[in-house]
Amino acid sequence: MKKAVIYARFSSHSQNEQSIEGQLKECLAFAERNGMRIIGDYIDRALTGTTDKRPEFLRMVEESKKQRFEFVIVYQLDRFARNRYDSATYKAKLKKNGVRVLSAKENITDDPSGILIEGVLESMAEYYSAELSQKVKRGVAISASKLRFTGGAIPLGYRIDENKHYQINESEAPYVVKIYEMYASGKTGVEIFKFLNDQQLKTTRGGTWNKSSLNRILVNRRYLGYYICGEQETKGGIPQIVNEELFEQVQQQMTRNKKAPSARKAEDAYILTTKLYCGLCGSLITGVSGTSRTGEKHYYYKCFGYKQGCKKKNIQKILIEDAVIEDTLKLLDDEVIDNISKALHDLLQEELKSGNISRLEKLLSDNKRAIENLMKVLMDGKATDLILAKLDQLQKEQKDIEQQLETERTAYLDFTLPQIRRYVKRFKHLDYSVTANRQALIDTFVNKVYLSDDGKSKIRYNVTDFHSGSFLERMVGHIGLEPTTPAMSRQYSPN
Repeated sequence: MKKAVIYARFSSHSQNEQSIEGQLKECLAFAERNGMRIIGDYIDRALTGTTDKRPEFLRMVEESKKQRFEFVIVYQLDRFARNRYDSATYKAKLKKNGVRVLSAKENITDDPSGILIEGVLESMAEYYSAELSQKVKRGVAISASKLRFTGGAIPLGYRIDENKHYQINESEAPYVVKIYEMYASGKTGVEIFKFLNDQQLKTTRGGTWNKSSLNRILVNRRYLGYYICGEQETKGGIPQIVNEELFEQVQQQMTRNKKAPSARKAEDAYILTTKLYCGLCGSLITGVSGTSRTGEKHYYYKCFGYKQGCKKKNIQKILIEDAVIEDTLKLLDDEVIDNISKALHDLLQEELKSGNISRLEKLLSDNKRAIENLMKVLMDGKATDLILAKLDQLQKEQKDIEQQLETERTAYLDFTLPQIRRYVKRFKHLDYSVTANRQALIDTFVNKVYLSDDGKSKIRYNVTDFHSGSFLERMVGHIGLEPTTPAMSRQYSPN
């Protein structure tokens, strides 16, 4: 059987441990249906998918190098990442190690159309991240108005009482003050790390101390007594641990210690990485750079098969990328956009029927029925301590399910078909001088590019199932066959 692992995650703002149970259940069922053996799981609790700073996620990527598993199964693609760069980067790393990411609930296939759907879903999740964030914020607004804890990691030095209010953790608060005093006195980060680790004090995430965990302490205005929820700050909303004078000393010291950013140039992004293949030997063509005698840096693509004697010429990076983008934009006519949009809409509606909302609605219905049955028993005069205890338990569970259901409904992005179409159509009007937009277009619509030196290069697109009639000519673009097109003719000039 093919070996797989499960990656699951719940966010601090909208989900809880039961979300993990639901994700694992669906992923296990998916594995069984597809003849896969689960050999382990990686779970990040109370961590957002908009960042890659997730310990279990990073451990999974690192352990993929051992090639013990072939697939990573996630409940939905947004559990893997909502950031397009992170998603593309880590999928590429996993793919290099022979590992693919599969979605248990989104029924995404491995054919070109499946890749296209995956790309657009990922892109939509990132694009609407801000809107989703606003919806979730509205869901916690009531708790915030009452200065209650709304989820996430509890800062060092605090505990949460039974009413979800912040209280001082008497065993941890002295360490917070000590950290501030050590930093204000000129102690280095390394000295502070050593002190805390020698005391066997763990961070709020259960790890050892480092620069990031220390900085989170030193800039946290909660220690001044501010209740913070999103952009809301309420002075005196929680107990104060650090006085204003000490806090200000630390901020000034941090400013003095902050070094000017280095003058390093970010490495230029090669947007065709993993998409570009040699038309002569079939090897991957990868991005490389070099510096001329004048000190000017040049970027181009080079066939990896040169080690085996392939004579494919190097291609200037900007020329081939511009050519592929231009040809891809010609592909997106109204018919293709309409069919892609309909497929996405159908998929989201199916997700609504089979996802967490449907499961929770059924759970709530079953719970209400059980409560009604117990109430009938009580009305018949058959009250016992056992029945009363069970009724109390069911009523508590009902409140919990209702809260989860409200959270899921708040977070669910229920888009109409016109909204989805507008989103897909935006690809035609993006500013393609922006690297992020160039990468999004290529990742979503381009499957492979076969590059030759004879002007017969071809593009294979991810849209075979989204156009009526014969689609062969649309699936395979003919870059270089029309020398009158400037972008097509100049792209083959070797460096």
